[in-house]
Amino acid sequence: MHNLKDIRNNIDEFKLKIKQRKVDINFDELIDLDKENRIFIQEREKFEQEKKKLSKSKESKNFEKSKELTIQIDRLSDKQQKLKNKLDLILSNIPNIALQDVPVGPDEKSNKIIKKKGEPKKFEFKIKSHIELGRENMSFETATKLSGSRFVVLKNNLALLERALINFMLDIHTKKFGYIEVSPPLIVNENIMFGTGQLPKFKSDQYEILTNSDEENKYLIPTAEVPLTNLMRDSIIEAKKLPLRFVASTPCFRKEAGSYGKDTKGMLRQHQFYKVELVSFTDPENKQEELDRMLSCAEEILKLLKLPYQIVLLSSGDMGFSAEKTFDIEAWIPSENKYREISSCSSCGTFQARRMNTKMKKQ
Repeated sequence: MHNLKDIRNNIDEFKLKIKQRKVDINFDELIDLDKENRIFIQEREKFEQEKKKLSKSKESKNFEKSKELTIQIDRLSDKQQKLKNKLDLILSNIPNIALQDVPVGPDEKSNKIIKKKGEPKKFEFKIKSHIELGRENMSFETATKLSGSRFVVLKNNLALLERALINFMLDIHTKKFGYIEVSPPLIVNENIMFGTGQLPKFKSDQYEILTNSDEENKYLIPTAEVPLTNLMRDSIIEAKKLPLRFVASTPCFRKEAGSYGKDTKGMLRQHQFYKVELVSFTDPENKQEELDRMLSCAEEILKLLKLPYQIVLLSSGDMGFSAEKTFDIEAWIPSENKYREISSCSSCGTFQARRMNTKMKKQ
C-alpha cells in the first residue's frame, strides 16, 4: 500500500503511473478526503489539548467544560474515523507503481522478451496434448462428479510425477539455493489476504470459508505467497539478518472468476493446483539483485528438466496488483506450438510490507 504523504507530494506522478497500470482511481476524491481528514484531526487535537489543560484545574466549572469537550472530541473522532475508512478503501485499491525499466503498455502485447534458452524440438509426427497423453490416468469427468468443473483427478504415474516434481523443486531450492522450507496453513484470515494484496480488490477470485457469524472471515490460499510473506507480518527485521528466503509447496485455490472460456482446456486455469513458491525478504536497496537471483533459481528448474523456455518482462498493464516489476518464465508447449507462462518472479518493493506492517531496522 502507498504512503498517503507520498501521493500528496507527488500527485501528478501517481496519476500518470496508475493510469499506466490500467486502473482507474479517483485521486481528486482521495486528495479532498485527505484534506478534510487532516482538518478533523487538527480540530480534535486542539480540543484534546484544551481538555488536558482543564484537567489540571480543580474548579467545578471546568469539569462541565471538560464534559462538553469530551462530547465534541467523540463526535469529531467518529467523523474522522468514517473519513479514514473511505481513505483506506481507496488506498487499498491502488496498485503498486511500475519501476522505470518496466515497459509501458496496456496488456501482454507490450511485454518484452529478454531471453531465450534451448531450441524447441521438431517432430515428424503429430504431437499429442497433455489431455491425450494422460487419458488413462487423468479424469476430469470423475473430478466433476466430486467437485464440479475445472478440477482433475490424477492417479498412478501422473500422481507420482506430480509428487516427484514437487520434491525435485523443493530439494533444488533448499539444498542448492538455501531457501528455508515451510509447511504453512492453507486457510488464512482476512487481514493476511489483505497483506499480500488479494483483498479487497480481488475478493471475487477467492474461496471464502463459511464460519460462525462472530468469527473473522477466512480464505483458502490462492498461493503460498500469502502465508509465506505474512510470516513477517507486524515484525521489525534486523537488516543484518536479511535476506530471508522461504519456499513452500501447497495446493492453491482460485475461482478464476474472470477467465471463463479463456484457456481453460485440460489442466489450464484449474480451481485447485499445486505450486512451489519462493519468497524473499531483502533490503530495498538490494531488491533488483534479489529478484535476479530468484529468477535464476526458477530458471535452474527448466535447465535441469531440459525444457526450452523464454523470459518475458511484463508491461505496466500486465503485471499483478502488488508487483512493481515482473518476469514471466514461459516454457515451450509442443502440442500448442507456442510458449506458455509456467512461472512468475516479481519485486513488490515496500508495497506488501506497508500492508503487513513489516519494517526493517538498520544498525
